[in-house]
Amino acid sequence: MKRFVPNFITLLNLLSGAVATIFAVEGDLTTAAFFVFLGIFFDFFDGFFARKLNVASELGLQLDSLADVVTSGLVPALALFHLLKLAITPSWDTHQILPYFGLLVVLASAYRLAKFNISTEQSNYFIGLPTPANALLVMSLPLILAYQNNDSYNAIILNPAFLIVTTILSCFLLNAPIKLIALKFKTWNFSENASRYILVIFSITALIIFKFAGIPLLIIFYIILSLINPPKYA
Repeated sequence: MKRFVPNFITLLNLLSGAVATIFAVEGDLTTAAFFVFLGIFFDFFDGFFARKLNVASELGLQLDSLADVVTSGLVPALALFHLLKLAITPSWDTHQILPYFGLLVVLASAYRLAKFNISTEQSNYFIGLPTPANALLVMSLPLILAYQNNDSYNAIILNPAFLIVTTILSCFLLNAPIKLIALKFKTWNFSENASRYILVIFSITALIIFKFAGIPLLIIFYIILSLINPPKYA
């Protein structure tokens, strides 16, 4: 019976992504973002329980990626679509191509997840930005607009050039051949997990000081830290 626990949690991730999709399609990006965050929470714990209960399976791996395509791929792509639409309002109509550019993120996410599923070398680190991390980055943008209401932030986020660059950068980072730290603590030993502890401390500090605007900062820091001190284990 215990083997069903991780898969059930994965299905909660997928359910969260499905609900987030509905809100994203309707243009309610803030509610969509919170359901994406809930899905990412479930995404972390399905793997955690699979390891703790020693019930990791090929089915669980495939199901996890299918859920991530929705929660961490489709919803961020829809968010970028709506943000691009907002950025060129009131001139936008359904025949204009620019907002659809954001949908490239779901293609890059699906490709990244497919590569992950057949990889034999990502048990202790990631190659390319994980889709949940990219989803956090993208979904932080509507939350910054909604809850921080800073003219400088708003001007940047609703700039079409910024959104296009963000889309291109997301697609690249998702599939970039770079090793990134995985937040999997096999022990609590500081020397073995120094980069992880530094990342956790920086993340908490950035979120306290900058609130939702701290999320892009922590993703950038995560990439820089991984490049400075890349994982050396296989």
